Amino acid sequence: MVGEGAIAGIHMTSLRSIDGVTVPLLVYGDAVSGGDFARTWQIARSTSDFDAALDADIDGVVIASPSGLHTEQAMAAIAAGRHALVEIPVGVDLAGCEALATAAAAGSSVTMACHTRRFSPAHLWIRDRIRSGAFRLQHLVAETVFLRRENLNMFGKPRSWVDSLLWHHAAHTIDLFLWLTGDADPQAIAQAGPIHPELGIHMDLTIGLKAACGALLTLSLSFNNKGPFGGFYRYVGDSGTYHVFRDELQDHDRNPIAVQGAAFADQDRAFIDAVTGRSAPSPTVADVLPCMRIIDRIERMLTN
Repeated sequence: MVGEGAIAGIHMTSLRSIDGVTVPLLVYGDAVSGGDFARTWQIARSTSDFDAALDADIDGVVIASPSGLHTEQAMAAIAAGRHALVEIPVGVDLAGCEALATAAAAGSSVTMACHTRRFSPAHLWIRDRIRSGAFRLQHLVAETVFLRRENLNMFGKPRSWVDSLLWHHAAHTIDLFLWLTGDADPQAIAQAGPIHPELGIHMDLTIGLKAACGALLTLSLSFNNKGPFGGFYRYVGDSGTYHVFRDELQDHDRNPIAVQGAAFADQDRAFIDAVTGRSAPSPTVADVLPCMRIIDRIERMLTN
């Protein structure tokens, strides 16, 4: 496990549920929080030396470190012949993402991207209905909101790095929309609010996409939100309206619709299945490149 933050803990929960999988080594960024994490999850060994960890007796790595390290660490894992599950985003610039996709395709090991929305049973239910023709998506209205006026993670603990609304949080929903519509190059518009004086990032974004099929995405993102946090999705279609939050699916009257599965657990199990040859890796870094190209285009819109 590379990283000792909130998302690393979620991966640990998932991996603990898979028979035959052990996590023998932690690569931490901070010695104190790394020690706490290792004790909590009973990880026998820990180190701050990522390169040394790749020489240990391991099959693969889960890269849940700060976003700016994902590409570099994944490239090193590929070079060492280690399997890698890379947290979103796979990179924070397009050149790095494309280089990683090339390296992953040429490597002998499995490299998968953590685009977790693709594994949510609620979003999969919607996609199945779209593919069968039972539901035609007209408008996906999405909100991704947190309170990040200070540099804290989702559990209110201090961060050593600054998160990105665009390269990290928008990537979840942009990739979801492309995956649902099958359009790798939709039209895009975007606006940004003021830059935070200390963090140096946009705290509010609006993003709009239009797919070739006519479906729209309206995505609102904020680090200024007080109240419930996370990603909230409203699917408006020709035969109904559906609401998704995490793995929960509701109809237009907020009545629950039963679905089976859990996004993080199913994602991590898919990685293990790919490593053991039971299935092909999906999504690969190449699979999510269209999303990263749109993010790069939006970033250029906002900075020009």
